[in-house]
Amino acid sequence: MFLCKCLTALLLQLTVQIYEAQTCDTFTDLNLGHAFLGTTLDVRLLLYTRANVSCGRLLSHSNPTANPQFNVSRPTAFIIHGYRPSGSPPAWLGDLTERLLARRDANVLVVDWNHGAANLDYLKVVRNTRSAAANLTAFVQNMQAKGASLSSIHLIGVSLGAHISGFVGASLNGTIGRITALDPAGPQFTDTGPEDRLDPTDAQFVDVIHTDMDALGFRKPLGHVDFYPNGGADQPGCPRTIFSGSKYFKCDHQRSVFLYLDSMSRTHNITAYPCDTYKDFLDGRCMDCDQFGDDGCPVFGYDITQWRDKLLKLGQTSTFFSTNKQSPFCKTAYKLDIVIWNQEVRWGYITVKLHGGGKETQATINHKAAKFQRYKETRLLAQFDKDLPLVQRISVTYTTGSGVLKPKYKLRVLRLRLTHLERKEERPLCRYDILLEENREVLFRPIPCEDSNF
Repeated sequence: MFLCKCLTALLLQLTVQIYEAQTCDTFTDLNLGHAFLGTTLDVRLLLYTRANVSCGRLLSHSNPTANPQFNVSRPTAFIIHGYRPSGSPPAWLGDLTERLLARRDANVLVVDWNHGAANLDYLKVVRNTRSAAANLTAFVQNMQAKGASLSSIHLIGVSLGAHISGFVGASLNGTIGRITALDPAGPQFTDTGPEDRLDPTDAQFVDVIHTDMDALGFRKPLGHVDFYPNGGADQPGCPRTIFSGSKYFKCDHQRSVFLYLDSMSRTHNITAYPCDTYKDFLDGRCMDCDQFGDDGCPVFGYDITQWRDKLLKLGQTSTFFSTNKQSPFCKTAYKLDIVIWNQEVRWGYITVKLHGGGKETQATINHKAAKFQRYKETRLLAQFDKDLPLVQRISVTYTTGSGVLKPKYKLRVLRLRLTHLERKEERPLCRYDILLEENREVLFRPIPCEDSNF
């Protein structure tokens, strides 16, 4: 009898699994042939919830609550992809869906407009964005009629999907709660007016990430806060020649998505520094975030809404940061202050290594030669590829970049001070009276800084 019950239960479980597999709806999978012939716009909405994280369910546009898993009292996030010249589903789609649901109990709707986005004629796809937006606007209005709050809606648009999000938001008079734009498309949208692209009035809060502004992305600010990782153009680890194939065209553009995915991990926080330009950021001119008070500098990505109210008061804010070439993308920033006592002015580059717990991390400050003057503090931004909880030793190398036959210079350091920009409670680390000979690494144990002028 016991064996019979076990077999019956197992058979029932297998039947349910087979049924669920048969009823899952998936993103439209097309190919280059479809794109070559061209596709006609068709918008499908796939619902994912914590009850069906990996099994999409197709929703009715006219009656979204016909599916009992769609609960209008929950917040709703829309994922809107962009141009699909190959016709294939976006590689990041499943990860983004799962991480959204891991962070919040919500309805996640994947907007599948692959029929309409898969077309070698990019101009035709751009024209389809208006129709896709009208379709989504009607759906959101149906949601509202069923009791959904527009302020609880989050539109996440990638490339062309960013502008679709803007069109939807504009049609609803900016009442949508949030739009996140991941590298908004530039071609055919640059130099257009706000009515023809995403702009800050399209939602109550608009955050934008720029990673390919010199090619497929949009250069100018489009939101209440705009993030420019690595300056917003060339991303670390992405190929620089056409011989790398399709990755050359899409790596920088797609990096916006992977950075956003990384931001959903609570252990991979990236600090974003408000600044006028990336050059000013690298020069160490934007390390203080006094305008944000005790909250400090904003954190890039998913959790930026914690700084929403202050950002809205500031108006459009551009922020900058540097990243590693792969996940975890976050770097650790220190303020490096150096005072020398050479009589002559010295120019050069500084490399700093931190050692602790059997690990090592390095920051090379070489975007331009720094100027060192007698008794004048030179402030530099040092960015390390990882954070060390305990710094036991520091090594520093000074170089001028001069040729082999050029004379070697020395930097007589009166004081070197290293301050962690994110862990404000930590006391700065110092070292006094160091002689840096060019191209020679000097290793020392840091000490807590003294309270003095130098």
